Amino acid sequence: MKRPAWIYVLGIIVALAIAKFLAWFFDSTSVFRISVIVSMVILVGTLEWHSLFRTRRTVFLDVLQGILIGAGITYLVVFVILPSFYIAKVNGWTTMYACGEPGDGLIRRAMCNVVFRGPINVPQEAMYWTTRTDAAGHTLSGAEDYVIHFPSGQLPPNNAFWSLTMGDASNHFVPNPINRYDVSDRSGLVANPDGSVDIYIRNASPAGHESNWLPAPAGNFILWLRVYLPGQSVVEGSYKVPPVVEER
Repeated sequence: MKRPAWIYVLGIIVALAIAKFLAWFFDSTSVFRISVIVSMVILVGTLEWHSLFRTRRTVFLDVLQGILIGAGITYLVVFVILPSFYIAKVNGWTTMYACGEPGDGLIRRAMCNVVFRGPINVPQEAMYWTTRTDAAGHTLSGAEDYVIHFPSGQLPPNNAFWSLTMGDASNHFVPNPINRYDVSDRSGLVANPDGSVDIYIRNASPAGHESNWLPAPAGNFILWLRVYLPGQSVVEGSYKVPPVVEER
């Protein structure tokens, strides 16, 4: 029996929606392309598998189909549906709430460990943000110069300390001539006359601003902002991390 065309149209829409979400989360157009291909292969393969074996069902084929459907549902729940309730993206930065909470179930723990690959703590102990893109959505690269501007009194509120850490495309520390791998409230950052603080992120040292320089690799990189014993505005989600802005 010929399958109605609307089934394939609906499947394409679902596949594109999944791919779009993954591309948004990972800030990568390549992820979008890969996700479209994988989703379409799974969709068409499942439909044609059913068409091929619907007239000669066996226990083995029923079990195999159940495994494939179960894996697909699990994928959708862990990677697409649940993260949308807990992931927060502001000014290009991504964070995730409700990870590490006592009583978290198996699905939420899996989601936190796979989708947000950062340390897992209760929010009152530590909060983390990460980004691979600047404020305009472009991939962070040592070929460009960036600055993060913290207005006066808007450094991350905390009762311990905060740090901004540099990682290369593989999330490894970046060798640099001054052996500086992060900047923090203990780095001796120099404030501007109005009390604001600028952090300069680039491959080459910024003349006159070396104290506020976070060295970047020549290629793509990742940033992590960590706040330990965060203030109430961080825990509640009202604190907004400033964007990473490319300097022209």
